[in-house]
Amino acid sequence: MLDCTKCHRVFIISAYEQPWSNVDKHMEKVAVYFHGRSPQVVPAPVRQSQRKLYIKTFGCQMNEYDSAKMRGLLQAHAQVVCVDTPEEADILLLNTCSVRDKAQEKVFSLLGRWKDWKKSKPQLVIAVGGCVASQEGENIRRRAPYVDIVFGPQTLHRLPQMLDQIEQGRPWIVDVSFPEIEKFDHLPPATAQGVTAFVSIMEGCSKYCSFCVVPYTRGEEVNRPLDDVVAEISQLTTLGVKEVTLLGQNVNAYRGLTHDGDMADLALLIEYVAAIEGIKRIRYTTSHPMEMHPRLINAYAQTPKLVSHLHLPVQSGSNRVLSLMKRGHRVEQYREKIEQLRRLRPEMSISSDFIVGFPGETEADFQATMDLIHDIRFDRSFSFLFSPRPGTPAASLPDDVPRTEKEARLSHLQATLSKIDADQSRAMVGSTQNVLVEGFSKKNPQEMYGRTENNRVVNFYAEPQAMGQFVAMDILGASSNTLRGELRKL
Repeated sequence: MLDCTKCHRVFIISAYEQPWSNVDKHMEKVAVYFHGRSPQVVPAPVRQSQRKLYIKTFGCQMNEYDSAKMRGLLQAHAQVVCVDTPEEADILLLNTCSVRDKAQEKVFSLLGRWKDWKKSKPQLVIAVGGCVASQEGENIRRRAPYVDIVFGPQTLHRLPQMLDQIEQGRPWIVDVSFPEIEKFDHLPPATAQGVTAFVSIMEGCSKYCSFCVVPYTRGEEVNRPLDDVVAEISQLTTLGVKEVTLLGQNVNAYRGLTHDGDMADLALLIEYVAAIEGIKRIRYTTSHPMEMHPRLINAYAQTPKLVSHLHLPVQSGSNRVLSLMKRGHRVEQYREKIEQLRRLRPEMSISSDFIVGFPGETEADFQATMDLIHDIRFDRSFSFLFSPRPGTPAASLPDDVPRTEKEARLSHLQATLSKIDADQSRAMVGSTQNVLVEGFSKKNPQEMYGRTENNRVVNFYAEPQAMGQFVAMDILGASSNTLRGELRKL
């Protein structure tokens, strides 16, 4: 039992618990009673000043969003400042991804390099968060016992309290629970680093595709109330944000409560966001074909601020493989949705995700995927070899396709996607694009860069005051990754 000498509140704790874990930090001293033993007066913990934080992020845009929120939480909590290199940090934080096995191994490889730092700097705190943490839990500490904190995507809001407990002497913490919407209720106020921002509107996925670990690491779908999302975006506009990307593992499945108890879908949320003064451009990712409902498709006819670019993962062009993947849709349905979108927006660019070498994939299955790629002409897509994830149904499927065959198929698919991408970039030369100026080019600080609606980077010369403005850009050339532009002369 802890008896606060300032407010006289009493806290009950275990004799085996660190005495400060549940006590208000304003206390100067407390009387500590351990199961009837004599009281002891002990000093309250003294916080280090200016602890330095370094965050390394692996994975998707949702992870980038979560890392930004972690920085905000820790900066607001107590004298934590961010640094650019891990060598100068007092707190090393990994935000991890478990979608691919290579990403997972990168985590343990990096932790191995940090192990020696921990030996030479005992007060260094190492924390592992994100999807690998959620999937592996205490196994991370078994493999890397020098890790102090393991926390999941749904408990990142508890990170300041976890750090306090470690600082106060608790040896280690593992918290990979799923406290539903509690995370969103405890995130810090919106912050912005520029004129674009990501906004998480939902978390998790309830689709349970046979290859995907997300439902097991981030939980089932949890949606933020519509008013909370609108309030965050409104706050972002006061910080200069002009473009938002709405985020979710299955973002177009969004169903958020409204203030009057109704349910808003993504199409309605987009209407509300488009009505916010200051927001000029809207994106969303990542989508599922099953959730591309008529109302959302029709939003492209009704909402000019919604960009003519959509990331819509298909994974395979074979109905047989899609069935094994438990995707819930057929290729014909996917094609029809793209046709509907392009009837409304002929210039619509579509990017996608592809898994090559799914267990049992035949040459005919692969050819069906290539046919779909040639017909849709996907733009800037992502493709991977099948990577069995522990605990997913696909991990136990029989697989008789040699790895050399899978790699050859992936190489052929990626070469085709790259050629289509280059063709589409060259087709933009001579056009005039609406570009949001985002900042100075990293390769040449004398230049600026911005993005087109179809998410292509354009480099160009402009005065610094162009920052944050939408400009008419004449596209003069195309390289492998970027476009070359010139401000249109009036």
